[in-house]
Amino acid sequence: MGTGCEHAIVFCRRGLLAGFVLALGVGTAPVAAQTPFYQGKTIRLLVGSSAGSTYDGYARLIAQYWGKHIPGNPTLVVQNMPGAGSQIAANFIYNAAKPDGLTLGSVIPALYFNQLAGKKEARYDWSKVTFVGSPDRSSNLLYVRADTPFKTIQDLRIAAEPPKCSATGTGTVGHYFPRLLDETIGTKLAVVTGYQGGPEMDLALERNEVQCRALTLAAPEFPPIESKYSATAS
Repeated sequence: MGTGCEHAIVFCRRGLLAGFVLALGVGTAPVAAQTPFYQGKTIRLLVGSSAGSTYDGYARLIAQYWGKHIPGNPTLVVQNMPGAGSQIAANFIYNAAKPDGLTLGSVIPALYFNQLAGKKEARYDWSKVTFVGSPDRSSNLLYVRADTPFKTIQDLRIAAEPPKCSATGTGTVGHYFPRLLDETIGTKLAVVTGYQGGPEMDLALERNEVQCRALTLAAPEFPPIESKYSATAS
């Protein structure tokens, strides 16, 4: 649906945080033309994960200031649309949101993995979006509960029963990073998908539903490593 500027995406590849997808129709117009369009308008910023997650935090921080730098100074309202590793939000923005410059989204950037894998749930075409920017850069990290028997990478290689790692869905750090470690260095990690966002995954770890989690190192909901968790791979 649409080509070129109709769908502009602000996201980054592996190692970068937070993606912003924009259903865009007037973004290339001169500033003078944009001013009356945005004046008095409200931009809806959809977040593909639950409140309190990394991407939600970035979206709410940016929403406080973005309107001041857009000609016409529109109001930005943040709404959460979690599910399937932010794929629900990405599908909605690409297929349903009107391309008029008034719908913006914060989605997980690695969703293109799902398109490359040919998953029918990925109802978007990453080749028809445009990279605009990213609010942060970070490295990925896998951490494991300190009360498990897994203290080294070798422990994860020889595990009789692999630890469970949480993820919101495929095409996310929580999914592809454990899979990357499995395929490259022979670890044994079981990925459990279906969590709404970072806070829910943190709670699952506290309850011992899962024993590990992969995420971006700068994630604001990241629990203190020195208290209860031990880092095992980065």
